[in-house]
Amino acid sequence: MDDTRLRAELTDLLRGGNAHGTWDRALEGLAPAHRAQVPGPGLHSVWQLLEHVRIAQEDILRYTLDAGWTSPDWPEGYWPKVVEPSAGQWQESVAAFQRDLEAVVALVNDPGIDLTARIPHGEGRTYLREALLVADHNAYHCAQAIDARRLLQDWKSR
Repeated sequence: MDDTRLRAELTDLLRGGNAHGTWDRALEGLAPAHRAQVPGPGLHSVWQLLEHVRIAQEDILRYTLDAGWTSPDWPEGYWPKVVEPSAGQWQESVAAFQRDLEAVVALVNDPGIDLTARIPHGEGRTYLREALLVADHNAYHCAQAIDARRLLQDWKSR
């Protein structure tokens, strides 16, 4: 079976857009003063959300590729330890998120990987399942980041 179309659709889903926002757009123009500002009780800051998806995405990617990978402790290991990031920490988080996202896209587009095959060390999970998990998780928290910006009155619709 030719799975070119499936791989292309997964790539689009991972990079965002179509029916939901993208992380590039969610972060574009965000005032530095609002990065770590929590928009209301029980909500997360854009920084917390960005760092959470970065950590989770890295975990899913490394789990998929490396049998020796050790996941962070749940749930505390999946959230940032830093409350207010420096400009450098913010930029590194954005860059690492993008770098790992492109690594997931590369995995999805590797013709040597059968996306429906079980990951040899993956407890019955498939490559497809892990790619969909990244896409779903990223989209969910991207929407939260956009909502946080709206509540902070730091969002301009196009």
